[in-house]
Amino acid sequence: MHEWIADNLRANGGTYQTCICAVPALARRQGLVTVTCDPRNLEHVLKTRFDNYPKGPTYHAVFLDLLGDGIFNSDGDTWLFQRKTAALEFTTRTLRHAMSRWVCRSIHLRLLPMLQDASLKSGVVDLQELLLRLTFDNICGLAFGKDPETLAPGLPENAFAVAFDRATEATLNRFILPESMWRFKKWLRIGMEATLFRSVAHVDRYLSAVIKTRKLEIDDGQNHDDLLSRFIKKGTYSEAFLQHVALNFILAGRDTSSVALSWFFWLVSTHPHAALSETLRLYPSVPEDSKHVVADDVLPDGTFVPAGSSITYSIYSAGRMKSVWGNDCLEFRPDRWLSPDGKRFEMQDSFRFVAFNAGPRICLGKDLAYLQMKSIAAAVLLRHRLHVAPAHRVEQKMSLTLFMKHGLKMNVHDRDMDSIASELRKTRQSAAAVPAEVVAAGA
Repeated sequence: MHEWIADNLRANGGTYQTCICAVPALARRQGLVTVTCDPRNLEHVLKTRFDNYPKGPTYHAVFLDLLGDGIFNSDGDTWLFQRKTAALEFTTRTLRHAMSRWVCRSIHLRLLPMLQDASLKSGVVDLQELLLRLTFDNICGLAFGKDPETLAPGLPENAFAVAFDRATEATLNRFILPESMWRFKKWLRIGMEATLFRSVAHVDRYLSAVIKTRKLEIDDGQNHDDLLSRFIKKGTYSEAFLQHVALNFILAGRDTSSVALSWFFWLVSTHPHAALSETLRLYPSVPEDSKHVVADDVLPDGTFVPAGSSITYSIYSAGRMKSVWGNDCLEFRPDRWLSPDGKRFEMQDSFRFVAFNAGPRICLGKDLAYLQMKSIAAAVLLRHRLHVAPAHRVEQKMSLTLFMKHGLKMNVHDRDMDSIASELRKTRQSAAAVPAEVVAAGA
């Protein structure tokens, strides 16, 4: 689907409009969808006229049962309050240190031993599955200080993780069905709506117990540095609000990093070198997003968007347009992110590279996401060579997050650590042999 949208956008100069409602009275507004990847339009929607393009009622209704009025499912003052509160926490060094501890712990105590075991047995691992479990454990630890330990030998089933997955899948099913149909199924409590009801109830019970315990621990003087504890200390928030805070950050921090790393490891196994930002340009974790149009407006490219309609911005397509990235836009070329001398990383304009969104709703966890992904990539690639398993097909899954449809089955081989250590020793010895006056002059 994402390739189909990208082809349409290339053929129409970066923007086109379509209608999903055949009812004449509604087609112009509620049924009209404007699809774009033009950086000028993205800046207009995500920043310049930010207030005119909220999440909107449709998006809010779809995610309400799972995410409530959390930061990723709210607009206006409700969103602004949570954004400001969360932003204060995300800028603290202690949160970054907390993420580092959780990531390093899960890498060295769980992921690397499992990869080493696969290498010794010459077995095949589903790397996407391992990464999903690793990032789920990490984000749960960071969000509410509790490690579900889903990444463990034998890949045990965790009731909370299963309920969360089923709730997410059932919620995404609402995007496929007309709103009247899924609301009717919800009223009758049948099909995926019944699954959603049961799964959300399980998630709520689990988080309710965590919150009650955490409040007692904080009252007892115990110190915790997770996001939940930080919010509890900030004020007297309801239990429902605190649950939605935790769930929103789990949803944002789990699938996105693991999906990005899956595409990264696939690319690094099929190309001589790789970079995370180049991976995210071609395979953004969230390939499409949408906004609701509050008032009539005209986009910078001249497209008229009426009030009540919606606008979809294709993040997947934005990284694949010749007009933005050049004739080699479909090539995996990490050096496009380097300065002309090849020595410095240069971040692209946020409306050309929208993998982390842009404007006032730009991802708060961007730096933490890069920290986690770089830590995992460096730890794995230092020790192992990865190859896609023979006959394994890498395809995109139809989902809000750009999962691999069949996982990522890979063969794991050990690297020769002795030769790496020898090269490092030579480098250090060469550096030590440089006269002091030369080092001073270079400095």
